[in-house]
Amino acid sequence: MSVPVGQMMAVLRHVAVQRLRGNDRYPLVLMLEPLFRCNLACGGCGKIQHPTEVLRSHLTPDQCFAAVEECGAPIVSIPGGEPLLHPQIVEIVEGIVARRRYLYLCTNAIKLEEMLPLFRPSPYLAFSVHLDGPREEHDHAVCRDGVYDMAVSAIRAARRAGFRVTTNSTLFTDADPVRYRSFFDEVMGLGVEGMMISPGYSYSKAPDQDHFLSRRRSQSLFQRILDAAPARWKFNQSPVFLEFLKGDWDLECRPWGTPTYNLFGWQRPCYLLDEGYAKTFRELMEKTDWDGYGRASGNPKCGDCMVHCGYEPAAVEATFGSLGGLLATARLMFFGAPRRGRGDVPPQPVSGIRVQPNGLPALPVIDRVA
Repeated sequence: MSVPVGQMMAVLRHVAVQRLRGNDRYPLVLMLEPLFRCNLACGGCGKIQHPTEVLRSHLTPDQCFAAVEECGAPIVSIPGGEPLLHPQIVEIVEGIVARRRYLYLCTNAIKLEEMLPLFRPSPYLAFSVHLDGPREEHDHAVCRDGVYDMAVSAIRAARRAGFRVTTNSTLFTDADPVRYRSFFDEVMGLGVEGMMISPGYSYSKAPDQDHFLSRRRSQSLFQRILDAAPARWKFNQSPVFLEFLKGDWDLECRPWGTPTYNLFGWQRPCYLLDEGYAKTFRELMEKTDWDGYGRASGNPKCGDCMVHCGYEPAAVEATFGSLGGLLATARLMFFGAPRRGRGDVPPQPVSGIRVQPNGLPALPVIDRVA
């Protein structure tokens, strides 16, 4: 895992305070969408299918700052759309950094290199560059040739300028495990701080509906990619979440852990599903039927979802929810996941207890809280 110590401590303090207050549901990462407009039209994205008048609109800096304060999460992620298209994005970034929130600005990097002089390096700021795989796979995913090369050039320029840089990769059904293992080697060779990976979620408005992964196919794919992962790979994610992707740790979605604020307000229930909006963060937390979402709910929209924005908060809960969870996570961090032997099959949940094929003590299953 490659997460700054300061960020880890900020999250730990936040979790401790929430637990002392008796809160079972609390945010960890604010997904702040200041606009939906983008300079790409990716086949698997459902964020740019809004009317023209919506795509031309954006949040003001003051609206962004108010959402940051209202939510109180220690980490802010700015997705989109393409955030660098916002005319006041520099002011927004500086204001969030000044509030000592750890900020990840998610970008396709088309405009990043030319805009780097407008930003100042900070331990609180990281550019999260969208790279969906090797050159051919990435350019196909974003539906434009040459974008991979622009992104790689921008990453190198940002690192030379002293900025923190991570990558964000969404994988689909056509992902080849061998090519993606080589891709991860190439990404680490660029000097990034860490990588973030996730299976694609089937946005109902996305133009391409044929390449989203089912849960079973996601687990199979990530088993083949992540088993016996070399130590040089650094992920900007919890090791528990990576085990979850492989099917080796049971987690239940915690959509309240990554609330979304955008042009319409606080989005219910999460960044991926759009089922209404709340006017305030408090209304979102108190008036949303959280039991109606997540795989355990039986909601068909949630059945195949394994995306990080719902399950990273569950991974944090699993880590800090018990001494056993903390020790098991520490074991993963320091010693890595046990290697899967030839002929091993993915462990299956049995009566709330995971059975591991390697015979090691099972990692804890964290049931739904509240």
